[in-house]
Amino acid sequence: MVCPGEKIYDCKRQLLAIQDTLDIIGGKWKVTILGCLAMGGKRFMDLQRELVGIGPKMLSRELQELEMNGLIRKEEEGKYEMTAYSDSLKPVIQVLAEWGTQHRVKVMSMQ
Repeated sequence: MVCPGEKIYDCKRQLLAIQDTLDIIGGKWKVTILGCLAMGGKRFMDLQRELVGIGPKMLSRELQELEMNGLIRKEEEGKYEMTAYSDSLKPVIQVLAEWGTQHRVKVMSMQ
């Protein structure tokens, strides 16, 4: 059985929805960028300063893809911010941040 306790169709539909989501926000930087923008709009250089390790070309490409998918917009004053559409991702980002914090504590306690 593909997904124990689930109908195969429901499981496939769920997996397809997860894949669709990952196609939009997957990768190393997109969720991190959204997490940064969830705290308020930021200019390109502010994002680059806060997102340690991302190069300007990669940041530019990720911002373009997020904008193309309607998750962020660039305001006239040059700030990037989340759209009303992507606001629904804020609880998901918060849960990921909380899980990451708990995981870090667990890993550090094991050393």
